[in-house]
Formats: sequence, C-alpha cells, structure tokens
Amino acid sequence: MELAHSLLLNEEAYNHLGEFQKAEFIFEWLRFLEKLLPVTSRADVREKQKKLAEQLISLLNSSPGPPTRRLIAKNLAILYSIGDTFSVYQTVDKCNELIRSKDDSPSYLPTKLAAVVCLGYLYKKLGRILGNSFTDTVGNVLKAMKNAESQGRYEIMLGLQNILNGLGAAATPCHRDIYKAARSCLTDRSMAVRCAAAKCLLELQKEAVFMWSTDLDSVATLCFKSFDGSNYDVRIAVSKLLGTVLARAVTCKQATASARQNVRKISLDEAMELLATGFLRGSSGFLRASGDILKGISSVSRDIRVGVTQAYVVFVSTLGGQWLERNFSALLSHILDLVSQSHPKAIQTQMDAICCRRCISFILRATVGGLLGEKAQIAAAKEICQAIWKLKKVVDVVMSDGNLETRIGTTDVTASQHVLVCALHELGSIIHGLGTTAAPLLQDSSTGVLDAVISVILHPSISVRLAAAWCLRCIAVALPSYVSPLLDRCIERLSALKSSPEAVTGYSFAVAALLGAVKHCPLGIPHGKGKVIMTVAEDLLCSASQNSRISIQRTQAGWLLVASLMTLGPAVVQHYLPRMLLLWKCVFPLSTKDLETERSRGDSFTWQVTLEGRAGALCAIKTFVSYCGGLLTDEVIQRLLPPLPCAVDLLTRLPSIHKMYGNALKTPSMIYRHRLYELLALLPPKTYEGKFCAILKELVADFTATDNQMAASTFLLPPLCHQDDLLLLGPFLQETDHRFIEEQLLLGSNIAGGSLEYDPYSIYEKAAEGDSVPKPLPPALSVISAAVRLFGVIFSHVAESQRLQVLEKLLASIKQTKGARQQTVQVNIVSAFSSFLKHLASCKGNLGPEEVRRPALTLVMGALESNNPLLRCAAAESLARLAQVVADSAFTAGLAQVSFDKLKSARDVVSRTGHSLALGSLYRYLGGIGSTQHLNACVGILYTLSQDSTSPDVQTWALHSLSLIIDSAGPLYHVHVEPTLSLVVMLLLTVPPAYAEVHQSLGRCLNALITTLGPELQGSNTAVSALRTSCLLGCAVMQDNPDCLVQAQAISCLQQLHMFAPRHVNLSSLVSCLCVNLCSCYLLLRRAVLACLRQLVQREAAEVSEHAVAFVKDCREDFTPDINIREVGLEGALLSLLDKELDQRLCQDIKETLSHMLTSVAVEKLSFWLKLCKDVLAASADFTSVASVDTTQEEEGTKEDDDVLTFESDERSHPFTNPKWSTRVFAAECVCKIISHCENAGRAHFDIALAQERKQRDSRGDFLVLHLADLIRMAFMAATDHSDQLRLSGLQTLLVVVRRFASVPEPEFPGHVILEQYQANVGAALRPAFAPETPPDVTAKACQVCSAWIASGVVSDLNDLRRVHQLLISSLTKVQAGKEAQSQLYNESASTMEILAVLKAWAEVYIVAVEREKKQSDAHKQTLTITNSTDESYRDFTSSADGLLDLVQADLGTLSKLWLAALQDFALLTLPSEYASQLPVEGGAFYTAETIENARPHYHNSWALILYATALWLTSTGFLVVDPDEGVTNLSRPVTPTTMCQDSSSRAAVKSPEDVNTDIFHLILGISVEFLCSPRSDSAMENITACLHALQAFLDVPWPRSKIGGDQELGVELLNVLHRLILTRESPDIQLATLEVVRQILFAAQEHVREKRRSAEVDDGAAEKETLPEFGEGKDTGGLVPGKSLVFATLELCVCILVRQLPQLNPKVTGSPAVKAGKPQLLSESGSRLVSAALVILSDIPSVCSPEGSVSVLPTILYLIIGVLRETAVKLPDGQLPLTVAASLQALKGILSSPMARAEKSRTAWTELLRSALVTVLDCWDPDGAQQELDEVSLLTAITVFILSTSPEVTTIECLQKHCIEKFKIALDSKDPVVQLKCYQLLLSIFQYPNRAVSYPYIHSLAPSIVGKLQETEKTKPENSAELQVIQEGIKAVAALIAIAEEEHRAYLVACLLPLLISFLLDENSLGSATNSARNLHEFALQNVMQIGPQYSSVFKKVMASSPTMKARLESAVKGNQESIKVKTTPKHAKNPGKSSSIQLKTNFF
Repeated sequence: MELAHSLLLNEEAYNHLGEFQKAEFIFEWLRFLEKLLPVTSRADVREKQKKLAEQLISLLNSSPGPPTRRLIAKNLAILYSIGDTFSVYQTVDKCNELIRSKDDSPSYLPTKLAAVVCLGYLYKKLGRILGNSFTDTVGNVLKAMKNAESQGRYEIMLGLQNILNGLGAAATPCHRDIYKAARSCLTDRSMAVRCAAAKCLLELQKEAVFMWSTDLDSVATLCFKSFDGSNYDVRIAVSKLLGTVLARAVTCKQATASARQNVRKISLDEAMELLATGFLRGSSGFLRASGDILKGISSVSRDIRVGVTQAYVVFVSTLGGQWLERNFSALLSHILDLVSQSHPKAIQTQMDAICCRRCISFILRATVGGLLGEKAQIAAAKEICQAIWKLKKVVDVVMSDGNLETRIGTTDVTASQHVLVCALHELGSIIHGLGTTAAPLLQDSSTGVLDAVISVILHPSISVRLAAAWCLRCIAVALPSYVSPLLDRCIERLSALKSSPEAVTGYSFAVAALLGAVKHCPLGIPHGKGKVIMTVAEDLLCSASQNSRISIQRTQAGWLLVASLMTLGPAVVQHYLPRMLLLWKCVFPLSTKDLETERSRGDSFTWQVTLEGRAGALCAIKTFVSYCGGLLTDEVIQRLLPPLPCAVDLLTRLPSIHKMYGNALKTPSMIYRHRLYELLALLPPKTYEGKFCAILKELVADFTATDNQMAASTFLLPPLCHQDDLLLLGPFLQETDHRFIEEQLLLGSNIAGGSLEYDPYSIYEKAAEGDSVPKPLPPALSVISAAVRLFGVIFSHVAESQRLQVLEKLLASIKQTKGARQQTVQVNIVSAFSSFLKHLASCKGNLGPEEVRRPALTLVMGALESNNPLLRCAAAESLARLAQVVADSAFTAGLAQVSFDKLKSARDVVSRTGHSLALGSLYRYLGGIGSTQHLNACVGILYTLSQDSTSPDVQTWALHSLSLIIDSAGPLYHVHVEPTLSLVVMLLLTVPPAYAEVHQSLGRCLNALITTLGPELQGSNTAVSALRTSCLLGCAVMQDNPDCLVQAQAISCLQQLHMFAPRHVNLSSLVSCLCVNLCSCYLLLRRAVLACLRQLVQREAAEVSEHAVAFVKDCREDFTPDINIREVGLEGALLSLLDKELDQRLCQDIKETLSHMLTSVAVEKLSFWLKLCKDVLAASADFTSVASVDTTQEEEGTKEDDDVLTFESDERSHPFTNPKWSTRVFAAECVCKIISHCENAGRAHFDIALAQERKQRDSRGDFLVLHLADLIRMAFMAATDHSDQLRLSGLQTLLVVVRRFASVPEPEFPGHVILEQYQANVGAALRPAFAPETPPDVTAKACQVCSAWIASGVVSDLNDLRRVHQLLISSLTKVQAGKEAQSQLYNESASTMEILAVLKAWAEVYIVAVEREKKQSDAHKQTLTITNSTDESYRDFTSSADGLLDLVQADLGTLSKLWLAALQDFALLTLPSEYASQLPVEGGAFYTAETIENARPHYHNSWALILYATALWLTSTGFLVVDPDEGVTNLSRPVTPTTMCQDSSSRAAVKSPEDVNTDIFHLILGISVEFLCSPRSDSAMENITACLHALQAFLDVPWPRSKIGGDQELGVELLNVLHRLILTRESPDIQLATLEVVRQILFAAQEHVREKRRSAEVDDGAAEKETLPEFGEGKDTGGLVPGKSLVFATLELCVCILVRQLPQLNPKVTGSPAVKAGKPQLLSESGSRLVSAALVILSDIPSVCSPEGSVSVLPTILYLIIGVLRETAVKLPDGQLPLTVAASLQALKGILSSPMARAEKSRTAWTELLRSALVTVLDCWDPDGAQQELDEVSLLTAITVFILSTSPEVTTIECLQKHCIEKFKIALDSKDPVVQLKCYQLLLSIFQYPNRAVSYPYIHSLAPSIVGKLQETEKTKPENSAELQVIQEGIKAVAALIAIAEEEHRAYLVACLLPLLISFLLDENSLGSATNSARNLHEFALQNVMQIGPQYSSVFKKVMASSPTMKARLESAVKGNQESIKVKTTPKHAKNPGKSSSIQLKTNFF
C-alpha cells in the first residue's frame, strides 16, 4: 500500500494486482491524493496536471464503487481549483458525454453515476468559474433522470445539491426545472432518494425565493406526501426542509422581496396553519378530506403526524430561543388548539387522542426544554398556567349549569381534556427541570400555579385528574419543601369532599403521586403523614359500601393510597404492616364455598366494585413486596399466603362471571388478571405450587384468546431479543431524540402508545426514563405481557410431563388459527416460551427428555420462518437458549445442521435471514459450537449470503450473524481474519450508500475483527501492516458514508484502533471528525463521538484539545457548529453541549470526559478552566435579588459589603447563555476539583509571594492563589443562587477555599492573611443560608462553613467575627426551641441533621478557641521567662483568642447540655440491635423513635467533635456541673428531659453531683471505647483523633483520673483497646495521641498508688519513709497477670511501638540470621517522637509497681531503654544528641533515681540489675576502638547518668569503676574536639558529686591527665572556636577541682593552673593583631585570673613572686584590657559568657 502514496498513480504497481486489490489500491491512492494536493505547490501540480487529470478521468470508466467515485470527483475538483482551469471544460463535457451514453447495462451504471458525482463536485468547488456551461449540464442531468433507476436518482439529486451549492444565485435559470425534478423524487418509493431530494431542495430554497413565497403551499403539501409511508431518516430530512422553508417565509426581509413585487411575507399564524393542515388532515387535499369526514374515518396516517411534529420543532428551533421567548404565547395557543374541540377529527378515538397528545408534548418539550433558559422557562410556565385557568373557567361554566338542555356542552368538557393534559404535562416537566430555581414561580401569587393545578383535580375527565396529579408530583420532586403542605392540602380536601366521585379519585391520585415523589426527596416527609394516610385509606375502604354512587371510586382510592404508602420503604411501612395485612385478609372470601355463594349473589355493579377492590389489594401487596423486601420475613409471607388460593380460584371463574353479568366486567376482570399475574411473578413459586395447573390453564387461554386482536409483537418481543440483534430491525427500535413520538409508529395502527389513564396505579411508580410521564399500555396488552412473565416463572417450575402437554396444546392452537390472528397467537406463545427459556437458563434448570424437545423445536422453527422480522429475531435467540438449556452437543450440532441445509436450499429472504441469524445466536450462547470445521462451514455460508447483492436484507442479516461469530469465536477466528477483512472492505467499496443497513452490519463486522486482532495491530511486519491498512481504509469509507449510524460505527472502530494501535491512528483527523459530529441530530452518533472522546482524553487530553481548536481555525465556512469551539475551546463546547443535551447517558459521558480533561490539563491551563467555570456560573447569576436581600440584613451596612454584591456586570455577550442549574452545579464541582489538583501540583499555588516571584521569572506561569478573587466570587455566586443544589455546591466550594487558603499570608501586610480582605463576601454568602425558609441540608452545610471560617483564624477583629458568629447563635436559638418549633416540611431526621450540624459547628469553634488559649498561655509563659515586659502586639494577639473563647463562653451553659444530650442519643443509637427493646419509646433528645434509621448517619457524622468539645468543657469546669439556678444537675435539653438511660418511672429521684459525674464519665468513656474498639475501616481519621484528644482532655482532670486509677480492670481494658488501635492505624499522629492517653492512664495509676501509700502512712503513723507498705502491682510476689495487669498492658503497648520503629530490639528477630547487629540509625521525625513518648512511659512504670513487682519489670525496661540508646546513637555534627537518645537518657535517669532502687525489699535485686545494665552500656564500645560506630558522647553521658543517679554501691565496685575511668581516658585522648568538650563537661559534673566515694577515684585517675592536656595547649594555641571551648571547659574542670580540694592540696592545684592561665594572656601590642580565638582565650583567662587571685590570695602572691615574667605579663595584659575598654564603649566580651554555655545538652540529665 505504501506504493499508492504518490502524486501520480503508480501504474506499474497497479497492474500487478488482482481485481479486488486494484479497487483497494485505487482507493488508498485517492485518499492520499486528497490530503496531498492541497499542500503541494502550484508549480508541481501544474507540471503533472495533464497526466493526473487523464488518470483520474480514465478511472471514471473503470466502474468505480460509490466511495471511490466520490473521491475521484473531490480530487478532480481540488486539482482544477489549484492548477490550471482551462481543461476543466473538457472534463465537464466528458462527464456529460458519459451521462448521455445510451448504454443501460448494469456494468456501465457505476460509470454514469461517477460522472454525475464528478459534475456535482466540480461545480461545488469551482462554482461560477464554469460560467454558462451549467444550463446544459443541468438539462442533461435532468434528462438522464427520467429513466434512471433509484441509485441514479439518488446520485443525481445529490449532484444537483452540489451544483446549486457551488453556483449560488447564478443558477436561477434552472431553479424551476430542478424544483420540478426534486418534487417527484420527494415522493419516490426509495427512501434514500426522498432524503437526497430533501437535501437538494434545502439547498435550492437558499436562492429560490418562490419556494417560500408563491409555491409555499405546494411545498408544504409535497412534504406531507413525502412523510406518508416514510422512514425515520426521511422524516428527519423532510421535516428539516419544511421547518426551514417556513421559518424562512416568516422571517424574510422586505428588502430582498422588493426586487420581485409578488413576494409576500407570510404571518406566523399562516405558517403555523399550514403545519396544522398537515397535522390534522394529512397529505390529502380538501375535497378528499371532506369526503372522508362524511364516511367518518380518520385519514391522517401516523407517520405524517409524526413528521409534521418534527417539522414544528425544526421550525421553532430555526427561529431560535429569543424568537420563541417573544412568540411563545402565540405558539402555545396554536399548538394546544390542535387537540382542542375545534378539531374533533384529530381526537375522535382514544388512540388518536393519545397519539396527538404525545406529539403536542413532544413539540413543547423539545422547544421549551431545549431552547429556553431558566428565566424564559418560568415565563413560559406562567403562560401555560394562564391557559389552564382559561380552560378551567369553561369547564366550571358547563359543570355549574343546572339546565340539562344546555348541558350538551359536556362535549366541550371532554374535548378540553386533551388540551389540559398537554398543558399540565408540560407545566410539570418545566418545573421538574427547573428544580428549586422554580421557587419564585410558585411563590408568585398572581400566577397561582398550585391553585391552577389543584383546581383541575376535580375535572370530570380522569385523564385530566391524573395529569394534574402527575404535575403535582413533578412540583414535589423539584421543590421538596412543597411535598408536606401539598399532602396536607390534598388529604384535607379528600376528607372534606368524600361524597364527590371526582374529588375522591382526583385527590387520591394526587396523594399517591406525591407519595411517589417522596423517594426522590432526600429530606423526606414527616413520619406522622403515613399514619394519617393509612387512616384515610381505611376510612375510604370501610365507607365504600355506604353509598353505591361512589363505591367504585372509594374502593379504588382506598387501595391506591395503601399501595402508594408502600413506596415509602420498610422504615415507614413496618408501623402499618399489621393494619395492611388485616385489610388484605378481609378482601377475599375465606373458602371456596364462600366464593361460590358470592358468585350466585350480586349483580354486575357489585362485581365491578368487588373486582376493583381485589385488584387494588393485589396491587398494594405487589408494591409491598417490591418496595419493602426487608420486611418479607417468613412470618409475614405466611400471613400473605392464605388469600392467594382464593384469588386464583376467582381467576378461573372470571369467564363464567363475565358471561353472567355482561360486558361491563370486561375491563375490571382484565385488570384483576393483570394484578394477580404481576403479584405471582414476584412471589417465590414454592408458595403457590398447588395452583400451578389452574394458573397455566388461564395463561394458555390468555395467549390464544380469540377476541384479542392486538398484535403486540413490538412491546412483547424486544425485551426477549438480544439487544445487539435489535439493530437489524432498523432505527425504529433504536434510541433517538424522537423516541417519544416515534414509538407510536412502532406499535402498529390499532394500538396507541401507553398513557396514564390505562393504569392509574402507575402514577406512584418510578418513571422509566428521566422525568417523562409513565406510559402504561392498555389493559389488553399489559395482561399479555404480565402473563408472558409469569409463564416464564411457573413453567420452569412444573414437572416435565406437564410441560409436554402444555407445549402440544400451544402448538395446536397456532395451527388452528389463520391469517393475522395466527401471527398474534404465535407472537404471544413465542414470547412466553422465550421468557420460560430465559428463566430456565438463569436457574440452571433442565428442559426435559426428547419428547419435550420436539414440540419446543417445532415451535421455535415455525417462528424462525415467520414474516415478522421481530419474531425471527426472538426465535433465533430462543433457538440458541434452547440449545443452552438442553446442553447436549449432538442436539446443538443437529440444530446448526438444520440451518445449514435450509440456507443451502432456500431462496426466499425470510428463511435465509432467520437461519443465518440462528447460526450467529448459537455461536453467541455456546461459544464456538465445538469443532473448527463447524466454524469453517458457518463462515463459508455466511460469506456467500453476504455477497447476495439482490437482497440487501439477506446481506444485512448474514453480516450481522458473521459479526456475532467473530466476537464469540475469539482466537479460533484468526485463520479467517484476512479473507473476512477483504470481504468487508470489498463490500464497503461496492455496496450502494442507499443500503445503509448493510453498511451498518459491515461496520459491526469490522469492529469485531479489530477486537479479535487486538494488540497485534501494533505489529510492524508486512502481514499486520496490510491488515491495519485495510482496517483504516474500511473506517475511512464508513466515515464518508452519508448515513449517521454508519459514521457512528466508523468512529467506534477508530476508537478501538486507537486503543490497540494508537500510533497508527491520525489523531488530528479523528478529532476533527468528532468535532463535526458533536452536535449531530442523531443521538447514537453523538453517543459514539463522546464515547470516543472520553477514551482519547484519558491518554492525551492536551493534544485532543489543541487539535480541536486548530481544526476550527483552519476550517472553512462549511463547518459552522452550534457550539463555539473557536472561542471557548473543546472544553467550553462540551460544557455548552452538556447544558443542551437531554439524554442522561450522554450527559454522564460528557461529565466524565470533562473530568478527565480537567485532571490532565487543568493545572497547566488554569486561567482558561477557571474562566470557563466562571462564565458558566456568572451567565445567570441573578444578583439583583441577592443584593436586596443581603444589604438590608447587614446592620452596619459597611461599604465593603455593598461592593461585594454588585459585581461589575459585563455587557458583552456571554459564551454561555442561561445555563441550566445542573450545568452550573457541575461547574462548581469542577472548581473544587481544580483546587485539589493544584494542591498536588506544588506549593506555589498556595503561597502568594512564591507565586508572584515565579510569575515574574516566567510570565506564562499561572498559580491558583493569583485567582483567589475569582474563586471567592464563584463560590459566592453559587452559594446565593435560587437552586438549592447549586447553593450546596457553592458552600462546599467556599469551604474548600477557606480551608486551603486560611493560612496563606498577605506579603504586603505582615501578620495578616490573604483571605482577610474577603470577609464581607464570606459573610454575605453565608447569610441567606440561615434564613428561616432555607432547607436543612443547606443550613447544615453553611454551619460547617461558618465553623471552618471562625476556626481558620482569618479574622482577628472580634467585631468582624461577630457577624458570622451571630449566624451560629441564631441557629442555636432554633435548636433550643425544641421539637415543637421544628418545621413540619421534612422528615424528622432532617431536623436531626440540622441540629447536629449546628452542635458540631459550635463544638469545632469551641475546640479551636480552647486550643488557641492554651497556645497563648504557653506563649505567655515563654515570654515571661524570656522578658518580663508585655509588648503591644502580644497583647493584641491574646485579646483575639480570649475574645473567641469569650464569644463561646456566653452560650456554653446551653451548649454543654445539648452536647451531652446528643452524646447520650448517640450512645443509645450505637447499642446492638438486641437492646432495641430497651431504647426510650419516644426517641431521644434529637431523634424520634420512628426515624431512628435515618438519624443514625447524622450522628455518625458529628459525634466525634461533640465528644471532644464536651471533654474540653468538663476539663475546664473540673467536672463540677451543678446548675446555679436549679441547684440540681440537669444533663439534657430543657424540652425533652431524657436522663441517662433511666426509665421514666424513676425520673423523679434527684441525683447527687457525684452520680451525675459518674454517669457522664461512663458515657464519654463508653462512647470512646465502643468506637475505638472497632473503628470501621471507612471511619475518618479526624474521628479517631478527636476521640483520642477527648480522652486526653478528659484525663487532664483529677476526678476522672481517680476513677480510672481506682479501677484497674477499666484501665487495662482501655490500654488493650489503644493497643489494638496502634496495630491497625499507621498514622503517626494517631499513634502519638494514643501514647499520650497511655501516659495519662499510667499517671492516674501512679496517683492512685501514691494516694494509697500516703493514707497508709498516715494511718500507721509510720515515721520512717523507708518502710513503704506494699501497694502497687506485683504485691509481694512480683507476679504480673497478663490481661489483668495494667503494667503488663502498658509494656505490651510500648514494646509494640518500639519494635515497629526499631525491629532490631526484638530478640526473636535479632537472633535470626536475617538481621545483623547493624549500624545505629536515625529515625524519621515522627518515628523519633513516637519512640521518645514510649520511653517516657517506660520510665514511669516502676512507680506503679510494688517493690517486688518493680524487680520483675526492671530487666525489660532497662533492655528497651539501653536498646534504643544503642540503636539510635548516631554521631551528629556539633555534638547534638538525636531526640531518641536524649529521651532514652532522660528515661534512664528516671529509672535509676526511682525510690524502688532504695526500698529495702528490692534494693539488692535492683543493684544487681543496674550493674548489669551498666556493663551492657560499657559493652557498646567497639573493643578495638578502631571503628567506633556509636556516638561516644551519648555513651559517656549514659555512664555519667549511672554514676550520678544510682546509689554508690552500684558503680563503686572496682572492676566497673576501672572500666568507666578507662572510657573517659579514651575520650580525653580523642581527636574530636566535640568529644573532648563533652568529656570535660561530664567529668566536671562527676567531680562535683557530693559523695566522695564516687567522685574521688575519678579525680585521682583523671585530673592529672586533664592538667597535662591543658599544659600541652600552652604551646599550640587554639585554631578555632571548637578548640577554644575545649580549653575553656578544661580550665573550668580544674577550677572546680580547686574548689573541692582539701586545704593542703589546693595550693598545688592553683600553682598548676595560674601559669597556664597567664600563658594565655596577650600584651597590648599583640592583642590588636591576635586571632579571634586567641583574643577570646585571653579574655577568658584574664577573667579566671581575676577571680582566683582574690580567692586564694596567698597562693597567688607566692606564684607571682616566684616568676617575674609572669607578673609582667599579667600586668601588661590588665593594662591592655583597660585601654581597650576606653577605646570601645561597647565591650567585646559581652558576647563571650554566652559562648561557653551555647552548646549545652538539650535536656539536663543530672
């Protein structure tokens, strides 16, 4: 194929190819040429033009296929437009000559067609350059058309369209001729020709004025004729033509008309009248129509009506949304008039009326719903409301007129009913779409929407009553706050007007509809409503028999209410279950005998009532079973069963009752049947086994009934066919935008579509799709479909012998009938049998023996050769299921063989199509029928059939079947891939485009082949690349196909290719193809486009977006999409498409695509995305209303608050006009996503200084923080909208912004944050959410934002903070008001949600206030220690924090009670279900007993923070919670005094404060332990942290500590729970918090032990402290019991933490070869903090033990502490100690100085153990000292801790002492100055130790070497500060020795030290030039000399006297020092005293 890629055709390569490859080669070359020509230079083209033109023209003669001829034409046109044009005339002549040719043979046809196409493209491209030749050409073409066949006519029409397009106005002379020709084609028998003619006329009307002026009427009539017998594509094309022409006629400008005087502009009314003619009279002329009227037959065929309906929509859409806004009133009255009494013919039968109503609804929905923005929709709703009022008045007049003579007007009433139904449906749909934005419409009293709708509930027509009820349901779903008041209003009217039949049915419909709406309202309705409704229902049922006039109505209404009540779900229904079961039991007689007597009594009317009641009861039980599955326990099922046998008996007697009482019972008995069948299908078949035979008889009778004339194939069969096979049946079963009206064409002439009045009970069911009205079918049909379902269930449970009888009976009944009846019976029976096979397969059953198989097979085979294609489809499916159920390979092979034989012999289309599909279906279900030869045979036969060009149907079915086989065969198919692919490409190149269905099947085959090849397509060898080229070539052919569904196939094939071989798919051309089809009028094409886009953007979002913009920029004027990619990019285009699109699945795809794009590129294209979101949100922000609300409420009315609300209104046109609220919600969600993506993208997005700096460096950089104003503005706009959903999204956005930006500082004003300037905006955004009428979910979200805002610390000024704080106070007041004051609009759980949100918000604020105060007091302590002054800024800071606490303090009294009440509720709700009986009957403080399930999640959401706040409050009060007013502690809300789990009887007893405290203690501890025991895996980390913090706060107070300390079991349990938490949660924060709680528990135990010891001492009066009584764990044995011991539990926990951080500590691990005793390691910061915390706990353990107990734990503790020291003692620079080392030294000191070491009972054991520990530390040194891994400083410090902290007997043993001294010696000789320094410091502390037995050995051994060291430094002066410090420390040590030494040795020591010091002094000359260190040393020495001199004056004088040089040196130094003081006023040595102390140990260990 690469050889095809050249400018000229490579003829040599071409000639070597076979016939088929030639076609492929040519096509590839032409494709390449089309891309190459436009980019080749003009000169190159001209050079080769002659040759190229010859090659292209010669190809015309080679009979090219349709795609090839189009490409030849395009290339010729491009060639002449780029190169020279002089030879173009020859080409035109050549084409004309080919067309004139007399050769009529089929082989010559392609050449003629190619010539026609060529002319079309040449004229299109070159237009007027071709001058006057066009008249001849057009004449020639039109002449050729006279005897052309359909393909010719099709191509000629398209050719003429192109010619007209190219020539424009120049073609005027030929307009009339073309018009005449196109007229005849518009009613052609070929549908493709009709479509082409419509396109041609559409092009013609652009210039031909006569089409929309003088000839307008005839154009309209012509279009109506064209609709007659048309298909979907024709209706789309012709309606577009008709709509456009009429729109043109209405809007034509007078200016253009002035050229010709005879053009008149027609008025809107005339245009609509024309359309109305078609709608009402069809295509017939006036005379014929009047004749038909006389005969009384309807003459309008449905397809004309549907076509005209689409034309109405095109007409309005063409004129546009603004036009519609202005003219809506005229349009509405015209359209409603179509179904009014002025046109009785349109609605003379119920079926006609339903069809017309559906068309009217479609027109209104498509125009109002699709073109108008929200404000315009509200205006439209008002218009509709006016129309309803007008009609209402007419009805009132007629109904009130008492005179029977004038009452003939009832025809008016019945006629007005259809208008009302349409108006009500549209009104409901508008409000449903508007959601809560419709609130102003309903509040507008002048319109009175609710009154209008409720007033027509009493209309005499049942359809109107139902429509009004449905409209109320839509209002309720849109505005949940209306559900409750509407229910009250309807129930009240129902009770008041019980004696009016209309009122009883009307209001019961309304109540049922409203109850159906409740499941769509998350906030629900008050629980008490159910009770009221149940009572009303019982009352209606009981009073039904009192008044025969309204018996039927009351019975129906009663059961309807019961049934609709069931939809509220188990939580509500369980309370009324006994009452409902009682009603159910009473409705049927108890025995068959009673049934007999009943039958003989009664008359026709009583039977009507009885059947109505029983059908209603069955329906109620059916609803109960399907909505309340949770309540279907065995016991309930047992109570449901008794009436069933009787119900079935009645079913069998219906025919005889029917005979007795006549036809009046026909419909009631049908409905009864339907209901019983539905219920039985839902119940487990076991429950009615005994009645199987009786029911089966009835079902068979229903299928074969003689009076049932309706052919119901189109609704029975599709669910039983495979979805993929339905594609074969053409577009009418596929989803389209016009599905709503197209459905009626599907059902055949004698069935209308479904409608509500056929089954009022469906009013409370969920609507099938979106918001459209339920459409139940007529009873006769719904009975059949219920029977089909039930047959499937029962037949799969009956015995096999019985199956045989039933099947034979069914077969016989098919044979007995004839003609159309036979087909109806056959359809019913096949449906039932398919349903049975489906059930049998799903429950893995078996069909039975050979005898049963035979009739089954006969049945299916009969249907497989039926004339009805749908039946053939279902039969093929059943055949495959049959094989699946029999599961016998021989049987399957037999079936396949039958089909093979049939296909070989049969010649008729029916059997060939049926059997070819059967082969595919068998393959689909049985995955490959086993052997490969079978596969070969199948493929062979299907190849042959698919090439049968005489019958497109056979080709379509065979190819479809082939695609199924390719899909199912998988890898087995590889051998056939190449030939199949060649076949598919060949057919694509040759099958005429008019046969779109063949192309669609080819597309499916290609798709299956690509899937089979899969990733192999990436390969690079020649075979694979040939296959790949063929695939791409096939896709290219399909992309050029005029049929939209074929284009959709092409896109999904390319999508597959892109998935498997992305490098080989040209992304830019694919994206441009997607952009073109983004707004196609074909739903399936749009879906394919978006599915493909969704996949593409997951990998390469940025590229896709760039390609789209580039394509639109390059694009010429022939692409003008409805959406503006040029301005807003692909992303913006998708957003506006999301706004217009009505298909839910498509909207979901758009959202996902946008989310993927956002994830990939939002951070890079930040400004672009934020502007998009802002445009969408701002496009309809209605600021005027917001502004007025807010500024009036703002007391201070500050300037900034006003600025906020009046943002500059930009007058320029918006890229998005009035987007829907759902689109705006999506935009707000996108903003939140953008923020979270920026969070992951780097710090600069949240740091304004960094962002500005980077922006200066690179101006392209873009950072979120620079857009903060926009973010706030968007959040504000969303949060103050009318739509509640949008308000929630806006508040969420605001919350995210506050949380993310709270801590970003403002660089220009240090000490402030960037958000501070937006406080007015935040306040204004929050205020509306606290208005009284706001729904609770919005208020709850706003509370969360309030608390986040206050807690964020953005606002420091209290007055500013008060505004937001005030909002929280207002909510708190609402909470205090209690249950009585709650709104009755929503379910009680909604107010629970709101109350808990308020309490949680307050808790968060209180927690933050307390934490801030704590920080401050810490800071305050620090400032006091550093300086004693309080400076200004510090005071400000404290005031704001104290202020926040003061703000909360005022309400703490109330809050604390409410918090405790909420915690008490939560505790009750967390009890396991077995304690349910102990819960309070009336519910808790904030929930009611009935709504307990709904309340649970709200408590789970908020308990943790409330718990923490309560704990903090208790801490602050020290647990003294006595109310000063009451004198009694009251723990619950004032309104509902529920005390802690107490029964009401004992409530009077007053509790003492001690008891109250104990209750609170157990409540808080209980909640915490219960939660921490098993926090669910999805529990938020915040909850765990809050719970742990609460425990910490709680244990900060002595009283709870004393409770825990005194109850060891409780302490152990708590520790075990915490241990488990540490094991299951990795977060370091949680583990740290846990350890803090453990420390506090241990502290509590210590206090307890200390207290016991103290009291024991006091009691015994023991004088000596040494004899401690034995308190603490371990008593006198020292044993610790695991599980009972607090110490053991604590140790376990600490070991767990330590071993997790340092696995080497685990002896088991260290012993194993895997772990070498490795180097010490530094832990992470969090690891170090954890280890340190654990060590602190370890060091406290001995104090809780008895002396013996302490002995048993000491080894473990020492092992762990020294282990940590050993494992983490890493050398750090500057001699710092790692945190863990510092902690282990601190812990070591704590242990060593423990009183237990000195207690007499444990002293000896401790001494032994401590010595061992010291040995362990000494052993840490490397024996040969060469490679010291550990830090000597740490180890020396440890030794020093031992020496100084233990009793002398531990360390004074000689061997140990010697070892220690040795270590110090080594350290003194160290080369490292840091080690020397530390060594001197440590020795200093040892030298100064008071016990001489300890210190003297060290002084004796080490003092000489210290002095020696110092003397050495005399010669080598210090080089740097480190060495200087070493010398200084050495001097300090010797100076200390002088102080300690006895009198006689002192002189010697001073004599040693003085010379040293003096040697360091410098004289005045050298002082100036000395180094820094020398000068510092000089000053230090001088200071010391000055100190020692006076102290030991005698020695000093002696030494001075003995050495004059020294004296002289000292004197000059002193003198020099004084000089320097004079010179410098700032003394230099002021810094020095600090130097010596600058590096001290972080922690003082001694």
